Amino acid sequence: MLDSTQAQARAAALVDLARRAGADAADAVYSGSSSEGVQVRLGQLEDVERSESEHLDLRVFVGKGSASIGSSDLSDAALSELATRAVAMARAAPEDRFAGLAPEELLARGPFPDLDLCDTREPSPQRLRELALECEDAARAVAGVSNSKGASANASNRVFALATSHGFAGSYAATGRSISATMVAGEGSGMQRDYAWRSAHHSEDLPSPAEIGAQAGTRAVARLDPGRVKSGPMPVVFDPRVGGSLLGHLAGAISGSAIARRASFLLDKEKAQIFAPGVDIAEDPLRRRGLSSHPFDGEGLAVSARKLVDGGRLTGWLMDAAAARQLGRQPTGHATRGHGVSPANMYLAAGSMSVAELIADIADGVYVTELIGHGVNAVTGDYSRGASGFRIVGGKIAGPVAEFTVAGNLIAMFAQLTPASDLEWHRSINVPTIRIDGMTVAGD
Repeated sequence: MLDSTQAQARAAALVDLARRAGADAADAVYSGSSSEGVQVRLGQLEDVERSESEHLDLRVFVGKGSASIGSSDLSDAALSELATRAVAMARAAPEDRFAGLAPEELLARGPFPDLDLCDTREPSPQRLRELALECEDAARAVAGVSNSKGASANASNRVFALATSHGFAGSYAATGRSISATMVAGEGSGMQRDYAWRSAHHSEDLPSPAEIGAQAGTRAVARLDPGRVKSGPMPVVFDPRVGGSLLGHLAGAISGSAIARRASFLLDKEKAQIFAPGVDIAEDPLRRRGLSSHPFDGEGLAVSARKLVDGGRLTGWLMDAAAARQLGRQPTGHATRGHGVSPANMYLAAGSMSVAELIADIADGVYVTELIGHGVNAVTGDYSRGASGFRIVGGKIAGPVAEFTVAGNLIAMFAQLTPASDLEWHRSINVPTIRIDGMTVAGD
């Protein structure tokens, strides 16, 4: 795998090849990664994996036609052929008046900030095995745990570089460290499973393996002997590990491409009050050690912290260059290669109430810890997902419940959303515990 400097030079060389082959404009992206992981089960080594990959993607524009092509062969001969083929494809492609590089005047300019994304200490396979064993031992020590589906520890490295024909060149590297465990509690048909998982750029930002393992075991035992919940309207409270998915639906709905296609349930809601006045949702792509942090976007544009929802009011759309041209706007610095647009280190600001205060007045409700399925309509906002978790009775978390569905419409759900004060900061989308009143629960 190339280092950042080499990767940037290789991407720039591919852009030059494309221009010499006849492209009017071009950009190239290098992405390389390596990872090593160790998995143990029942105290024994079960698997050791190591993988490496690197890829160059080229996008060229000839007139109003464009083409994209990629290769994992980075030799000079392969890249020269790649550039020639890409230009031939662009000449044969249908015209797209919205295609093109991002505006030159909006390109990010170096030096780029140091976001502290790299851990210089590389754990050995033996150390990864020790971490995984410590995690599983702690999980299996929890009373009620009957079996293990395994524990793992992983270390990874990633390099990203982008070069364009109109003056941008940049690169950055990041490391990843993670520990996880999945445990089983109970016996026979009454068995339940749950997990705990944490990831960070730096090992020192992870909880101890024993803490992660104990959490996995405790969660599995807590799910034993689940009851059923009666159907009807009631408050639904989302645990932080599943509540972030609600913000994911928001991010998809404010994508400029979805708005341009008129395929968003928030169409015509720009600047509208869609949450309660006290709700703020923001992103910070320049957050030090943030899981989604990056110094520039996938088109070479500058990035910055911004509010996506300010005082409950939607601030606007997230646009790459193509969507911005369709909508007659400027791109917002949210482009990702191959994945449209995305906010970075998105979070729902903490509310003023503790979790206990948030649920204190709920006579009968559910606390959701797991969501199942993908029953969300991005066009209408209709929401229906399988779930499991716990009952809330008399303002307190009660026994486990399973095999029920929570349903509503995202516009109405957003309007009824109330955050607690327990904001967590260890995911790509970070949220506190979330309460939504008036949802429909379908159980017995």
